[in-house]
Amino acid sequence: MSSVDTKTKKYKFKAEVKQLLDILAHSLYTTRDIFLRELISNASDALDKLRFESTKGTDFIDKKAPLEIKINFDEKKNTLTISDTGIGMNKEEIMKDIGTIAKSGSAEFLKQLTESKNNVNNIIGKFGIGFYSVFMVAEKVIIKTRSFRKDDASVEWSSNGLGTYQIKEIDEKLKRGTSIEIHLKDDAKEFAEKYRLESVIKKHSNFIQFPIFFDKEKINTMPAVWRERKSNVKPKQYSEFYKYLTYDNEEPFGVIHNNVDAPIQYNSLLFIPKKNTDFFGFNRENYGLDLYVKRVLIQHQNKELLPEYLSFVKGVVESEDLPLNISRETLQENVVFNKITNNVTGQILNFLLKKAENKPEEYAEFWNEHNRVFKMGYTDFTNQEKYLKLLRFNSSNDKDEKELTSIEDYVSRLKDGQKEIYYVIGNSRNSIEVDPHLEIFKNKGLEVLYLYDPIDEFVINSIRKYKDFEFKSVDSTDLKKLNDFKDVEKKKEKLEELNKDDEKHFDSLLARIKDILGDKVTEVMESKRLSSSPSLLVNPDDAMSAQMQKMLRLTNQEVGNLKKIFEINKDHVLIRNLLKAFKVNSKDEYITNVVEEMFESALLLEGNLVDPHQLVKNINKLLVESSEWYIKAKGIKG
Repeated sequence: MSSVDTKTKKYKFKAEVKQLLDILAHSLYTTRDIFLRELISNASDALDKLRFESTKGTDFIDKKAPLEIKINFDEKKNTLTISDTGIGMNKEEIMKDIGTIAKSGSAEFLKQLTESKNNVNNIIGKFGIGFYSVFMVAEKVIIKTRSFRKDDASVEWSSNGLGTYQIKEIDEKLKRGTSIEIHLKDDAKEFAEKYRLESVIKKHSNFIQFPIFFDKEKINTMPAVWRERKSNVKPKQYSEFYKYLTYDNEEPFGVIHNNVDAPIQYNSLLFIPKKNTDFFGFNRENYGLDLYVKRVLIQHQNKELLPEYLSFVKGVVESEDLPLNISRETLQENVVFNKITNNVTGQILNFLLKKAENKPEEYAEFWNEHNRVFKMGYTDFTNQEKYLKLLRFNSSNDKDEKELTSIEDYVSRLKDGQKEIYYVIGNSRNSIEVDPHLEIFKNKGLEVLYLYDPIDEFVINSIRKYKDFEFKSVDSTDLKKLNDFKDVEKKKEKLEELNKDDEKHFDSLLARIKDILGDKVTEVMESKRLSSSPSLLVNPDDAMSAQMQKMLRLTNQEVGNLKKIFEINKDHVLIRNLLKAFKVNSKDEYITNVVEEMFESALLLEGNLVDPHQLVKNINKLLVESSEWYIKAKGIKG
């Protein structure tokens, strides 16, 4: 056995370490609790190393000592102690591991630390300097450690973090492992308080594989369920973990558990909640998966692991292939991390596809709760095929507004020769079904998707096609294509055909209507698509849809004067009566009033009537006139 040199020797930290300690000691960080995560992780690593030596058959001291971590505090003395029964260190090892920054570019580390001063927890550990984070809260640190080797002496290391440290071998026969005694700064007294320490330990280190005893009780009681094989986990365990993770009282809608070993290694346990709790969109940023490395929480609610349109998913992801404490910047560039992200997204979409195929009623429940968020996936071009299969809309083929139709279902019902998927946008099924644009589609028996949500138009305009079929709005469909389809509905009894003289007057009436409306419309023409309504507004080719105009106005964006074509149904009673009045007096004020009313009503139907005052004024005027005519016709006297 080697002799013990109890003389204390003083050493200077290397220049880069001294600079590091100065930055840490004189900077106040809102996330200083990260030091405790680092020290517990180091303790866990020390226990892991001893277990590895044990499996190799290596002989070591204190074989009966349990593998565990203990955390004690003293509020009066303002101290905190973290100890483990791990592999321990001898004098040479503690000088190597504590006295210098690990074998990495110290200059590069200090450069990043200086640039990232306000978010130091993102880079601590990246260069092997996790231990030094203790000096954010410590005015003095004393380490007592004994190596697992029988002949190694116990060692004490101490420093105030101001540039030097002391080491001495001690006669005291310590138990195997390491104890770190932290004398806290005055402004770090919170880390000698039970509640504060307990919350930090549970937040970052709750799933460490070795028991952590705090205040004489084991604190990490929740098992890391995600690391277990799916066949070994009971439904009750999933439920308990979900409720622990989310504080949700209900059972989850879905559980997605994966253990992947190749080509990358990771474990994930994901949950889809039954209910959407963000009713008003005020909590949009409260999402992300918890990222663990070696059971240590590295990032809470990591948003890079999930695309935003899957933000309703809760859960954890862990990988042994990621470096401990990997920085946010490096995450975005890390190949392993990107592969995990892509796999996790694919797993969620595959789960939903199976649910939609095998249990459509359950999928409808999911859709009704989470569709507003899910629809934002229209920008995920990598997974667009899966995304499109999962989209649902109401349809003219459905019996009511509660039924859902997939795009695949719609395509399976296409008519021979139909190359377009037709859709209409509106506030409700009732409002859509009185839309004049739908009349020709009903006559031809052509199915139309009903889009009620403002985001739906962004979705459709972004994806544009499903397989070989283009999406086409009913207010911009080529009439010639529609006329290729036979009528399936018996048309209502038509009015008597106009004679040649009336046809000429009708053309003149169209010109008169254009004069009345002026530059409010681009053109006034006879409609070939209307059967029940007197008139409607039609978009010129490639013009902005009525719903898009409405949305832009609601967000105070300048839309401008977007002119449309005004179509007139000459087989409507109102238009025939206008024609009669026109033949008597083409300048009749009644014609002007009715035309303006028709135009304003068309704007109202499509949701783009900016100012209703003129409409109300015209209605009141026509009501007065009609009431007078009625009184005269009935011979009513006052």
